[in-house]
Amino acid sequence: MSRKKTPGPQAESIIVDQPLTQILSERYLSYALSTIMARSLPDVRDGLKPVHRRLLHAMDQLKLNPDQHPKKCARVVGDVIGKFHPHGDQSVYDALVRLAQDFAVRYPLVDGQGNFGNIDGDNAAAMRYTEARLTKTAVYLLEGIGENAVDFRPTYDGEGEEPIVMPANFPNLLANGASGIAVGMATNIPPHNVSELCDAMLLMLDDDKVEVGDLMKVVKGPDFPTGGILVEPKENIIEAYKTGRGSFRLRARWQQEDVKNGGYQIIVTEIPYQVQKSRLIEKLAELINAKKVPLLDDVRDESAEDIRLVLVPKSRNVDPALLMETLFRNCDLETRFSLNMNVLDRGVAPRVMNLKEVLQAWLVHRQEVLVRRSNYRLGQVNHRIEVLGGYMIAYLNIDQVIHIIRTQDEPKPKLMKAFGLTDVQAEAILNMRLRSLRKLEEIEIKKEHDSLAKERDALESLLKSEARQWTAIKKQVIALQEDYGAKTKLGKRRTEIGKAPSLAAIENMAEALTVMEQEPITLVLSAKGWIKAMKGHEHNDKEFTYKDGDKGRFVVEGQTTDKFILFATNGRFYTISGDKLPPGRGFGEPLRLMIDLPNDADVLYVMVYDPDLKFLLASDEGHGFIVPSSEVLAQTKNGKQVLNVGTGGEATICKVVDPSHDYIATIGTNRKMLVFKLKEVPEMTKGKGVILQKIKDGTLADAKTFKMKEGLTYFSAGKENKVGDIKPWIGERAQAGKLPPNGFPKSPKFD
Repeated sequence: MSRKKTPGPQAESIIVDQPLTQILSERYLSYALSTIMARSLPDVRDGLKPVHRRLLHAMDQLKLNPDQHPKKCARVVGDVIGKFHPHGDQSVYDALVRLAQDFAVRYPLVDGQGNFGNIDGDNAAAMRYTEARLTKTAVYLLEGIGENAVDFRPTYDGEGEEPIVMPANFPNLLANGASGIAVGMATNIPPHNVSELCDAMLLMLDDDKVEVGDLMKVVKGPDFPTGGILVEPKENIIEAYKTGRGSFRLRARWQQEDVKNGGYQIIVTEIPYQVQKSRLIEKLAELINAKKVPLLDDVRDESAEDIRLVLVPKSRNVDPALLMETLFRNCDLETRFSLNMNVLDRGVAPRVMNLKEVLQAWLVHRQEVLVRRSNYRLGQVNHRIEVLGGYMIAYLNIDQVIHIIRTQDEPKPKLMKAFGLTDVQAEAILNMRLRSLRKLEEIEIKKEHDSLAKERDALESLLKSEARQWTAIKKQVIALQEDYGAKTKLGKRRTEIGKAPSLAAIENMAEALTVMEQEPITLVLSAKGWIKAMKGHEHNDKEFTYKDGDKGRFVVEGQTTDKFILFATNGRFYTISGDKLPPGRGFGEPLRLMIDLPNDADVLYVMVYDPDLKFLLASDEGHGFIVPSSEVLAQTKNGKQVLNVGTGGEATICKVVDPSHDYIATIGTNRKMLVFKLKEVPEMTKGKGVILQKIKDGTLADAKTFKMKEGLTYFSAGKENKVGDIKPWIGERAQAGKLPPNGFPKSPKFD
């Protein structure tokens, strides 16, 4: 029976006496940094993650240029995981496959031969069957890598070297986009059109003070490889590129095709980016079977190399635009692509950049590459000029040179002493072939010397002048634009910048077709957030049932075809369709199951959507503005942020503005009232607004618009009262106001 060995001094020496929390935090921090730096976030300079960079470097070492025959992908993957990337072969192959898919990458970096998957979501064939080589775009990324253009670092085993970043004569980050999830951060960048990016960079090179808004005049927005139509409002697109964060609505491209007997069918020719066609068809079939799209009768896939989805309507009387709007809201024929330009700045620090910062980082990198390549070339030129100078001396003294070489055991030092040669020149003369001692060769050497001297002068001038460097970079950008111009097959914009139909127009079409299904309902929302819809109108409030400790708060009459809008204290508007409300039996359902309302937010206002109305919105900080009703409809459960409230603040006022009203009255919790002209309050689509009233030691309690001729009224002691002489309270917006008239409620509220 073996004895249990006691730990020796060596084992005891590796025991670390540290708190567990400290050990965990240190280890997790190391893991997080490794994930961020070496896996998930791309470098802003070349737009590549380490695995993609290593793939391209390995293929470059294998001489897989566009004009060479491709090699098996298994050979490429083997080199990558053996030399540079010690991870699973399948993950490396998946990365290689994606770089070759023209429906996944806007400008493919790998030219794949064989089955590399398809837009239906089918996987690529095994790596032993497929072959690959670099594309012209990848060659742009690698251009100058052998000319000391970038730094190299040891590989994981120390036996070789790999580039830290690519020279990147191609704006790959924005051109092809990137996505990744790290620890505590993520990135998601859509593809863009290279020709438009070149236009933007030319603007920046001409004027370094140009702003993102100016760049957006040439960069229209994302350009996805699968095409589609971008229907995001222009101001939202500009704001997204200014901040580096945002989202874009992308729709499928469709057209109406006439069939026999006066009917029609809809043909979808392009679907949104990253949507699998097979799953999209399955979803459409599920919607038809569940009768959630009553206007659609059938869906067929007639795709070959191009996409062709056939949508058959229930009736030829169905409006095609309405049918598509219904599908856009219920399936992935419309998607949202999030923008989060979180990248590694110079490969070190992750941060969110705007459009100008990303392009500027690429241009600065190109300047560094230009200087390094020019220095490298200058060294080669100077070395060659030095060698040619030695050759010229040898030709002028050919007989003496031959004599020294024939008679001396160590001719090199004798040559250096006799003719004042350098070590390089003497070595070159000794290595010269006898066949080079022709008269014609001497003439060619003189020509080469003169040519290299001119090149040397040009390189020295370039290195001394930053202006010349930027001129050279500008020429590179222009040349890049010629290769990827709008007239080329690869450079032509694929994603159309369109405009979605107005919500009011769609609602009117829907109402015209669903009038037979319209039924009266009454929305009931309790104080604790339980919602339901009672059939019919004119209910007795006392008949409504609530949970113990709960009570009624909002009762709004409408129709099943109506949209109900809710405004919450977090400044967001939420939209609920009347036909989606839970039935009136029992207590209903929690509102937070229908909309993403935060726990610290509460509903402030509920009404039936009317596109012709305008709302006065204000926060407790005293800021506010007027917003048209057409700007408050939300498309998702997350709602639509309209009023921006500060940290710790909340929205307090949402009231319908009567078009005939010309004045507004505000009052704070400090019981100071102010009256000013309504036209001083701006009309906006979203934002923080302007200061309505300066309130010291309090918050904004209430606001009311009114018509001066009719006077200002308020409720007190159960009856309506009217302010007699209102002149003492009339002022200008943003003033402090005065104490309200005697008898004004202590609440303080107008209604």
